[in-house]
Amino acid sequence: MPARTVFRSAALRVVDYRCAVAPGTAPFAEVHESFALAYVRKGSFGYRCAGRQAELVAGAVLVGRPGAEYVCTHDHDHGDECLSFHFAPALAEEVAGGANNWRAGAAPPLSEIMVLGELAQAAADGAGDAGLDEIGVALAARHFRLVAGVPAKSAAPSAADRRRAVEAALRLDAEAAAPHDLAGAARRAGLSAYHFLRVFTKVVGATPHQYLVRARLRRAARLLAEAERPITDVAYDSGFGDLSNFVRTFRRAAGVSPRAFRKAAKGERKILQERLAARA
Repeated sequence: MPARTVFRSAALRVVDYRCAVAPGTAPFAEVHESFALAYVRKGSFGYRCAGRQAELVAGAVLVGRPGAEYVCTHDHDHGDECLSFHFAPALAEEVAGGANNWRAGAAPPLSEIMVLGELAQAAADGAGDAGLDEIGVALAARHFRLVAGVPAKSAAPSAADRRRAVEAALRLDAEAAAPHDLAGAARRAGLSAYHFLRVFTKVVGATPHQYLVRARLRRAARLLAEAERPITDVAYDSGFGDLSNFVRTFRRAAGVSPRAFRKAAKGERKILQERLAARA
């Protein structure tokens, strides 16, 4: 099956799977190699595991557990596509409320899951400022809350955790041009990725990745307004590793392209200078 890794960190890997198996192809046994949740975004396929069989359609979720043997069938359609989240064991256990809750199988399409699945797909396509690792954690937490009845953790952050969140935000702002991911930021804060994501979001009002993107946008806006450097240099100096992603993200935030924003900033300065000169 063609697969493309679209995100990788120490705690989480996200893979884009596109199956090209034709209907009627003889199925064969496979084994899950990791704790995984695969969001089906297109097509359909059958899934047999542990004596249970399910037909997965768009919006459904396949749950994989290391060592579990399964068989996929393609009796009705072909060309199914999935966005699959593969979790490190420690993160999988925490987000599922215990390793025993993570059972191989399938879950039907649920609106609460589908909205996060589509958000993840948008992030994988470069739209939106949510991080794929953060969406993966949120999707898994919501899946196990809905399917396994794992209670949501809603306790108010402690004073120590609030301090860690603020310090992490200051660090992300100061080092916005450097690469960051959820696992690394959590490790520097001395918290698990799952706990760090919840605490940071509650304290700061945005996820770590959202805050990082906004810090980069703030730096880019300042550089565009104050300097004459090329747009490409502004993008890379602000922490955007891809020019097209920078232009798309900046336009979504500012309502205009970086070039148009620069022209507007220059015009505003000229108007201000003329007004000050008229008052002298």
